[in-house]
Amino acid sequence: MKIVRFSAGDDPRYGILDSGPDGDDLVVLVGDPMFQGFETTGERVPLAGVKLLAPVIPRSKVVAVGKNYADHAKEMGGEVPDHPIIFLKPNTSVIGTGDAIVLPPDSKQVEHEAELAIVIGSVAKNVRAEDYASVVFGYTVANDVTARDIQKLDGQWARAKSYDTFCPLGPVIETEFDFTDARIEARVDGVVKQQGTTADMIFGIPEIVAFVSRVFTLLPGDVILTGTPAGVGPIISGQVVDVTVAGIGTLSNPVR
Repeated sequence: MKIVRFSAGDDPRYGILDSGPDGDDLVVLVGDPMFQGFETTGERVPLAGVKLLAPVIPRSKVVAVGKNYADHAKEMGGEVPDHPIIFLKPNTSVIGTGDAIVLPPDSKQVEHEAELAIVIGSVAKNVRAEDYASVVFGYTVANDVTARDIQKLDGQWARAKSYDTFCPLGPVIETEFDFTDARIEARVDGVVKQQGTTADMIFGIPEIVAFVSRVFTLLPGDVILTGTPAGVGPIISGQVVDVTVAGIGTLSNPVR
């Protein structure tokens, strides 16, 4: 089931994406399905007539996993970690598909990082790996935008990863997703820059949820970014970055 957060000129609403022979519609939900379930209002809205928003605004945090693909760890000049390397991005960095990634004046080297993201659906603390599914609401597409020069300058990742607009999410949350071998791809102006598969993750979804929940209490709506394959590279003003996770969709953002 694909869940969409959208606006049709009014306050944000939620809907279920329904693809039919006559086009794509949204079956409007009574409220946020994470808290109010999947009760519908009876209204259907054409997808073409709405603006898609970030499918979730994390209530407290975005947690990200670094160097979770061996080829990316190698291109960054580091060893494969023996445990998940985690950091935080603020919820103010979140934007939706179609929104612009704004380049900060502090940086001369901003880069894309295509990722699968986990959306947490319930309060989670010390979750066992085998119980990970009980706290996961669904999955979405993410771009862990990074000011690479600032990351190197600071020697840590907080500022480089946290500028406003540096966490595009969307276009939907897929509640029924097979993450075992899903293709991940990033394109810049239509040219493929990153290609990988979730099968190449060093730490899988169950292990990530278990590890992160030992460190942080996760709240409904929190998001975990699961790492990026090799091929990260620069983006400049005027370009468009498309990140695709097969089975979920494509997140597209202009750069300015």
